[in-house]
Amino acid sequence: MLRRVLLGVSRSPQIKKAVSSLPVSSGIVARFVAGESAPEAVLATEKLVSNGLNVTLDHLGEDTTDLAAATATADAYLEILKQLGEAGLTQNAEVSVKLSAVGQALPGDGEKIALENARTICLAARNAGTTVTLDMEDHTTTDSTLGILRELRQDFPETGAVLQAYLRRTEGDCVDLAHAGSRVRLCKGAYKEPESVAFQNKQAVDKAYVRALKVLMNGDGYPMVASHDPRLIAIAGSLADRANRSASTYEYQMLYGIRPDEQRRLAREGNTVRVYIPYGADWYGYLVRRLAERPANLQFFARSLISKK
Repeated sequence: MLRRVLLGVSRSPQIKKAVSSLPVSSGIVARFVAGESAPEAVLATEKLVSNGLNVTLDHLGEDTTDLAAATATADAYLEILKQLGEAGLTQNAEVSVKLSAVGQALPGDGEKIALENARTICLAARNAGTTVTLDMEDHTTTDSTLGILRELRQDFPETGAVLQAYLRRTEGDCVDLAHAGSRVRLCKGAYKEPESVAFQNKQAVDKAYVRALKVLMNGDGYPMVASHDPRLIAIAGSLADRANRSASTYEYQMLYGIRPDEQRRLAREGNTVRVYIPYGADWYGYLVRRLAERPANLQFFARSLISKK
C-alpha cells in the first residue's frame, strides 16, 4: 500500500515543490544521486570503476513537454560522453536515456524528435567508444520506445533495451529481443501500473521476472540482470550456468547507493557488474521511486530528516 501511495504522488507538483525545497533532502539525495553536474557524475564513475565496477549514467529528467528542454537534455548527454572520453572511462561507462526526456512526450512530432535526439546521442557514444541503453518508462510508452529502438538498431545495433518484468507483455517482448547482439536489461519495474497490464504483488512479479530471465539466458543476446534481490541474483547465476554462459556473456546491474558491498562482491567473483548512476537537478521522481521500492529506503529518508533538524 505504501509503495502505491508513493508512486501515486511521485508526479505531484505540490509535493515535489515541498520536498525539493527541504534543505535536509540533500542527505537522502546524495545517497541515490551522484550530483547535479557532469563533473560530479564523472567523479562518481571514476570511484566505481577503480573498484572494478562498470557504470551506466542517466541524466535525470522525464516527461519533457518543451522542445528546448529536450534539446538541452540531449546536449547534456553529449557533454557527459565528452567528459567520460576525456577521462578515459568509456571502456567501462555507457549512458542510459529516457526517451521522454529527449522529446518523446512532445505533441505532434514527439517520436520523431526523440528518435533524432537519440540518434545524435548514439553517434556521440559510438565515437567515444561506448554505447547507449534506452530506459523504459510507464506502459503507455512501451510500444513507442520499442519502435524507436528498432529504428536506432538499424544504424546502432549495439543500443541496449530495457524490459520491465511486472508488465504482462514482457515475456513475449523477451522472446522478440533475445537474439544475437541484443543487449537487454531486465528490471522489475518502478511505475504505478494498472492490474490490467501489470502484476501487482511481489510474488507474481518475481515469478514473471524468472520466466523472462529464462528466455533471455537461453537466447542468443546479452542479458543484463537488474535486481538487488539476493534470491533473483542467485537464480540468475544458476540460469546462466544451465545455459552454459560464461561470465562475459551477461552482467548484473544495480542502482547507485543500493547494496554497494554486494556490487563489489559480485565483481570480485569475476562477474561484470554495472552501476546505474543518476545525476542532474531533476531528481524528485527518481528519488520517490527509490523510496517506494523498499521500506528501508523510506526509513533512511526519515532518519535523514530528523538528524538535520
